[in-house]
Amino acid sequence: MAHLKGSERAAYVKNMFGRIAGRYNLMNRLMTGGQDMKWRRFVVKQAQLKTGDKLLDLATGTGDIAFEALKSVSSLQVVGGDFALPMMQVGQTLPMGKQVGWTGADALNLPFAENAFNAITAGYLTRNVIDLPRMFAEQLRVLKPGGRLVLLDSSPPKNNIFKPFIEIHLRFIIPLLGRIVAGKNGADAYQYLPSSTQAFKTPEELAAMMTKAGVRNVQFRTFMLGTMAVHWGEK
Repeated sequence: MAHLKGSERAAYVKNMFGRIAGRYNLMNRLMTGGQDMKWRRFVVKQAQLKTGDKLLDLATGTGDIAFEALKSVSSLQVVGGDFALPMMQVGQTLPMGKQVGWTGADALNLPFAENAFNAITAGYLTRNVIDLPRMFAEQLRVLKPGGRLVLLDSSPPKNNIFKPFIEIHLRFIIPLLGRIVAGKNGADAYQYLPSSTQAFKTPEELAAMMTKAGVRNVQFRTFMLGTMAVHWGEK
């Protein structure tokens, strides 16, 4: 799971998200107490989209961020990209599904021209990518000059008085919910999520990586006792 490397990890993640596609939205609401939708709206706000802009929502999954963007900005063109096709198939059936241009896309080899988008958003992509410098290079390639990059992902718990309680939630509560809601075929996904979160970069480390990759004016904000972070910057 989280210990897997390279193409083996990429294949595991792709298969995992395909298996939990039907219960993905429900699990997100349960795990976060419904707070995840607030974070996605914050992502859209930081993208600073304008009427007529073109947005690429990577790791779009079932389209939560894409739909929030469409609600916020009129005449927005939204492309949702993901390599887990079953997730997007679920998104296509949702009320705003026909307003998104769903596209099979690998974050390390984006099938788009240079300078194609005014903004890129991504929810829970970064933690699952096997080559972060390559991911940032591809995102900057397809962004227009001055375009905004906004990333939402989980973060390892900080060393403070809340850490033991957060670790109980990560190690026991989330896997238990996964077994109950996602069933046997999806139970391992909700063991992978906590373990990959704990092994991921801190918000400060991820911000430094973005800056090193060439993203300008990088900032971030954390949520849920520091266990979620939104990073943003510009090309």
